[in-house]
Amino acid sequence: MYSIGEVSKMFNLPISTLRYYDIQGLFINIERDETGIRRFNDKTIEAIRLIECLKKSGMQIKDIKEFMKWCSMGNKTFNIRKEMFIKQKENVEKQIEELEKTLDMIKYKCWYYDEAIKDNSEERVKNIRLQDMPQEIRTAYENTHK
Repeated sequence: MYSIGEVSKMFNLPISTLRYYDIQGLFINIERDETGIRRFNDKTIEAIRLIECLKKSGMQIKDIKEFMKWCSMGNKTFNIRKEMFIKQKENVEKQIEELEKTLDMIKYKCWYYDEAIKDNSEERVKNIRLQDMPQEIRTAYENTHK
């Protein structure tokens, strides 16, 4: 069993966030000691891992709450839970694609400014043809201009 402070440190989350999750009903059957203080078991710790994953994937708390409700309903909700994860997987893949484009623009600009610094001028690099760029930079540039 873990205290709220231990869990806060474990996940680098404010205690207020863990309390909010509890108030929102995201923890199914959270245990409390005789004074009412929350005690987190391994099952709750795993729930927090999942909640944080779903939040990072862009899911809203209300939807996570719905998912946790489905979990408490047992086997009959397997299909809708799986569909939810398929949808989140697609969302994350789109986010990754956008981040890859962002990273490619940054790679291109780092190369661009490396060249400008070497020349102490942007003139040459501004006018460089695509086919004269290093392959990795050309690929990055093309990805950002699709």
